[in-house]
Amino acid sequence: MTSPIVRRSSNQSGQSKEPERASSMLLASRRFAAWAAEITLVVASGLIPFGIGVYANSRSDLNRVPLNPVLVVTERAIARPLALPVSYGIRNVAWPTNILWTIALLAPVTLSWWQLYLLAKTGRTIPKRWFKVRVVNNQGKPPGLGAVVIREGVGRWTVPISIAYLLWRYSFAFPNLGLFTFLSLLMIVGEGIGLPSRRGRRALHDQLAGTYTIDTTRPLPSSLLANNRQAQSAGGNNEAEGQEEELTAAETNHSPNLWRRIQQNPNLTLFGVGLTSMTAVLATLIGTQVYIQIQQSQRATKQINSQQFLELVKQLTPNSGATNEQRQSAILAMGGLNDPQSIKFLADLLVSETNPSLLDTIQQSLTTVGPQAIPELKNKNQFLVSELESVGSGATKERELRQGRLQRNQRTINKILSVYSGKMEGVDLSSTQLGQSGTPGSSFFNLVLDNLDLSGVKFKSANLNQASFKSSRFRGVGEDGRWDTYDDVIADLSQAQLQQANLTDANLSRVLMNRIDLSRATLNRANLSNARLYDAKLNSTQLVGADLRNAVLERASLTGADLGDAKLNEANLYAARLGRVTAIGTQLSFANLTNTDWQGADLSGAYLDRANLSNANLSATRLAGAVLRSAQMENVNLQNADLSLADLRGANVAGADFKGAILAPSKEDPADQFVKTPDLGSVSAVVQGVDFSQAKNLDSKQLAYICTQGGIHPRCP
Repeated sequence: MTSPIVRRSSNQSGQSKEPERASSMLLASRRFAAWAAEITLVVASGLIPFGIGVYANSRSDLNRVPLNPVLVVTERAIARPLALPVSYGIRNVAWPTNILWTIALLAPVTLSWWQLYLLAKTGRTIPKRWFKVRVVNNQGKPPGLGAVVIREGVGRWTVPISIAYLLWRYSFAFPNLGLFTFLSLLMIVGEGIGLPSRRGRRALHDQLAGTYTIDTTRPLPSSLLANNRQAQSAGGNNEAEGQEEELTAAETNHSPNLWRRIQQNPNLTLFGVGLTSMTAVLATLIGTQVYIQIQQSQRATKQINSQQFLELVKQLTPNSGATNEQRQSAILAMGGLNDPQSIKFLADLLVSETNPSLLDTIQQSLTTVGPQAIPELKNKNQFLVSELESVGSGATKERELRQGRLQRNQRTINKILSVYSGKMEGVDLSSTQLGQSGTPGSSFFNLVLDNLDLSGVKFKSANLNQASFKSSRFRGVGEDGRWDTYDDVIADLSQAQLQQANLTDANLSRVLMNRIDLSRATLNRANLSNARLYDAKLNSTQLVGADLRNAVLERASLTGADLGDAKLNEANLYAARLGRVTAIGTQLSFANLTNTDWQGADLSGAYLDRANLSNANLSATRLAGAVLRSAQMENVNLQNADLSLADLRGANVAGADFKGAILAPSKEDPADQFVKTPDLGSVSAVVQGVDFSQAKNLDSKQLAYICTQGGIHPRCP
């Protein structure tokens, strides 16, 4: 008797698939949750110490030290591919910040490798253990370190982020980091969704590494279980041979396509290797031949130039009998050679020649050479300066002779910089004298470089006193044509002397100016945003309307400077000296003003909201109408300061010294109407809600005003 054939209906088949689909959806959500937890742990391990380090850096009672070189190198390495403007020069931070930021760098790296190790040895990271997810190979075992590196390093991160980077780098939105972040997330999520395969939908990283992500709450899938049993049952010889064949077939089916094709087509593989080798050999031979021809051509050109140079030198000797016109032609021809020996000869001739017409021709010839002549002119400049300094003050005629030589050198450099504006990147004029030295009998040459592009020029330690750089640019966009990217071409003015220089409307944004001397200089309306002015001298400098947002002025001296209407939002003025500064209407919101000295300064109508003034000296300052909302004023010295109509709402005045400070607004002087005070509404809003409980040296008159105007103090009724 035959058994009946039972047929399943299509409804029953569909119903059997529904639990599988639900299980697959549940596994996908848990995989995503485990991945999100892994990323959160790594990011938090870096962000938490970084945030604490930022807070420690804002404290004024901690010693400051140079930033850890490891952090500097890391910052530069990250900045270049992301086209970020990298920080440079001296950068000091609080000593705990160095330690915390180093931890913020090392902790994510250490945690990432620990997770990779766990994944390789057990198939589960800690978050995957939480969400009951496991990664296995095709035998149901932990994948191993090699497979994990391919899975995580190549498949999950390198491939999607590389694609996102290329799309972002060559898109119209470069260097917008927001778009890059969006594209990266999109690619990572898309890669994680997976691609269809014979065993269901698998992510690209699983397919590359030959791994599977399984649910530990369910039995091992039958296909993986079969492979596992085959691997474990390899005991007897006869059975082992059969199982070995099956295992080899299984491995062949699961092996990467490229490797399988290589095994199946050895002749084609051999042909490809031979073709590649022949191409490499041929390319090497061609490259070697081209290199030899170039070298021969350069030697021939050099020999011809040497012969021409010797002929021209003969015409320029005093006893050559050549006319003045012939000598001028020889000088111009020598400039056209544009080789080191001709440039050196012309630079020496510029110093020794006395004929005015020939001197003009020599200057013209060196200008034709262009920036290539600068190194030789710089060496000659430094030699002439040392010669001038060695001459005694009594030798007037000798001093005048050497001054004239130095001036000719300076004028030639000035002309080259003017003619080749915007083409001077990398030109080194460090330690050259192109300005007034201030010593009796010194050179009276005035450097004039107005409305020029001087981006990329190195003026480090150069003497540029009384020079004029009106509307000149010391910063360019670089090859990518965009501002604020890594390849911005920026000049170096660190330790340069620019006393009484005119830099009105100049663009000095992000320029390195550490320890520069700008005393009595004019920088009205200049762009100094993000500039580095560590320990700079800006005494009696005119900075009216200048843009100093995010600039670093740590330990700078601005005594007597005029900062009227200047923008110093978020600037770092830690321990700066600002005595007798005029800062009427100056914007100092969110600025770091800890340990600054403002004694006798005028800050009328200045915006100091949310600024950090901890331990600052504001004694005898005028703060009438100043906005100090939510400012940090711990231990600030306000002795004899004028705070009439100042807005202190939300300010922290714990430990502040109010001895002799004026809180009650006096009757406004009609002659003082030009000082614009902010609209505070009623006078009682000045100190309303401000806690003066820990303030120092409050007298009875000040307390009475505080209590009647809504301030907080234990002695208020």
